[in-house]
Amino acid sequence: MRFLRICFFSLFAVLSSSAYALTDAQMFEVMRFMAEKPKPDVTVNGIGIYVYDGINSLDALGPYRVFMTAGLKPFLIAKNRGTITTNDNLKIQVDKSIADVTKLDILVIPGGAAETVAQTKDPVTLAWIQQIDANSLYTTSVCTGSWILGAAGLLQGKNATSNWYRAKQILAKYGATFQPKRWVQDGKYWTSAGVSAGIDMALAIVVNLYSHDYAQAVMLDLEYDPQPPIRGGSLAKTALVPRRNMTWMYDFYLLDSFVRSK
Repeated sequence: MRFLRICFFSLFAVLSSSAYALTDAQMFEVMRFMAEKPKPDVTVNGIGIYVYDGINSLDALGPYRVFMTAGLKPFLIAKNRGTITTNDNLKIQVDKSIADVTKLDILVIPGGAAETVAQTKDPVTLAWIQQIDANSLYTTSVCTGSWILGAAGLLQGKNATSNWYRAKQILAKYGATFQPKRWVQDGKYWTSAGVSAGIDMALAIVVNLYSHDYAQAVMLDLEYDPQPPIRGGSLAKTALVPRRNMTWMYDFYLLDSFVRSK
């Protein structure tokens, strides 16, 4: 939508005098559609996506693109300003630190692996998340980002989802009830399953803020219509052998550092 707005207004003069000129009624409808505002208004303090070394890049950039397309101007925040490196070696420049941001309308916490475990044990990060949550309209997570929300004490008594890996067991450590869904809303808390599910959660938030028509326009702008070549992507849709091997791989990297940690 942001891209569409830029194109629309930059070409307005040309279109209005061309063979493709819109009628007054069409012009009014387009202007009305483009002027739709989010309810509640999440543009006061904005949408901040907290990033750190080792995040899954799509955890952060999927919701970022959805919110940007919806015209909501999200931005990235790190513990310190500078460059963070994702777990797929994408380097991202972050211009805002947690010291710069004291309030947000929406907070998004992406996930990762071992680095996410480290975030669950960082008192400075957890204290900042608690501070932001005290005034946020929505506090959200993608994938294992829910581990961080849980460690901050925000999911106690809540329904939530997460990356599929030992999700029921891990969320129970934080007093949350695992729901095997792509995304879950419980009050102001929104959590999503692994990686690509963050896109679905962000779109659900756009539906909540605007309307189905507006969200469909965002989806069309992104041409978001997933059609994977094979069945898979969740525990329920994955065959035994790949499911078992993926679990063993995750156990090798994470079980000692997190699941058995005190």
